[in-house]
Amino acid sequence: MDRAVAQETAPNGRRARSVEADGLPAPRRYFAWATIIVGLTLAVLDGTIANVALPTIAQEFNAPAATSIWIVNGYQLAIVMALLPLSTLGEKFGYRWIYLIGIALFTVASVGCISSDSLATLTTARVFQGLGAAGLMSVNAAVLRYTVSRETFGFAIGINALVVASAATAGPAIAGLVLSVASWRWLFALNVPLGILTLALGFRSLPESDRADHPFDWVSAILSAATIGLLITTIDSIGHDLSWLVTLPQAFGTLLAGWALVGRSRRSKRPMLPLDLIGRPVFSLSIATSIAAFAAQILAFVSLPFSLQTVGGFSPEQMGLLMSPWPLAVAVAAPIAGKLADSYSPAILGGIGLVMLTLGLVALGVMVAHPAPWDIAWRMVLCGLGFGLFQSPNNRILIGSAPRERSGAANGMLGTARLTGQSIGAALVALLLAQFGMTGANLSLFLGAGFAGLAAAVSLTRLAY
Repeated sequence: MDRAVAQETAPNGRRARSVEADGLPAPRRYFAWATIIVGLTLAVLDGTIANVALPTIAQEFNAPAATSIWIVNGYQLAIVMALLPLSTLGEKFGYRWIYLIGIALFTVASVGCISSDSLATLTTARVFQGLGAAGLMSVNAAVLRYTVSRETFGFAIGINALVVASAATAGPAIAGLVLSVASWRWLFALNVPLGILTLALGFRSLPESDRADHPFDWVSAILSAATIGLLITTIDSIGHDLSWLVTLPQAFGTLLAGWALVGRSRRSKRPMLPLDLIGRPVFSLSIATSIAAFAAQILAFVSLPFSLQTVGGFSPEQMGLLMSPWPLAVAVAAPIAGKLADSYSPAILGGIGLVMLTLGLVALGVMVAHPAPWDIAWRMVLCGLGFGLFQSPNNRILIGSAPRERSGAANGMLGTARLTGQSIGAALVALLLAQFGMTGANLSLFLGAGFAGLAAAVSLTRLAY
């Protein structure tokens, strides 16, 4: 991808026109970048706004709180199952087309969310939304690399990170505002015009890319999706007290699919699961740190709406504002931490940040039943500052531990680790709510603190390498 000129391969196998690999000319570059930013914003927003609406949606459909979690978990699970396969498909058929198909599916699925008449149809629509979001997220950085020049690529990645943080910050507040004046369906209705606009802009502006000539490994794609999917459904089955005749086959299937994926990857010259990187201690420890940290984050993000609305008595719009300090603090801390990581050990910075996150989650767990808003806010800020101090240095050491030519695989594993942690965290909230009712929401905060403490220990272990 770093060549001055790349050759695009047409679907019929013949060589097509040359593709400039050092960015697009203006003004097409700006339209393409806008497309990437809007698409990323939609994907991030839909990962946060549904959290705030969960109690409202569960009440409308008269559904148990634990079951309603799948509105969030189905979206996240679809993304994490599809991320690596879609990234590989992008190498073969072009990142542009994976991105465009992703935004198209995301938009159509949003219409499905709006018209849902039951929790089952809404969850199904959310799964398809997640598959569309996976199309965006699996090739986002690759599309950006063909859009801007090499000299401005780092700056562009920084802007994208700011967009993600801003969308995550605005998500709960937007959701609370919408819910205060309209139905939860309007949360998804906003996606439709923006999705159509993004699709129109992207079709005309997104760049072409290199095409790999190796065949797509459908077996590895199925095995990777099965491994992650069965892991999450196993946890959910335990949470819903399903028969061991149902749960044990799922657990066995998880182990069997994972074993088969590893074995196939060892025999492949271009494995979908990058075992060459996972074999590096710093890389694998960074992946483990990321999984545990993001599990802690989502344990809090999914359980807090139930605690604040059902137990604390706050309205949906108040709840959205009360959850905003966390992502806002991340947006402030992350760029500062990234700069500090140039001079100080990312392992130490990440460890300090994760200890702060642990303390913040414990502080949230021991709050009184009816806390004052400021009492919630400072705890959320502590969590956000700690998470921001962890995230940028961890990403830096993870990507930096991989050879330059394997940076794409490293990015794929980073996204997979993040979404795997979030999916596991959301499934664990469902388990605790099913087992303990509303008490499970508070227990989720303490379990999140445990995950954060584990992540801190793993982060500091990297000092030995």
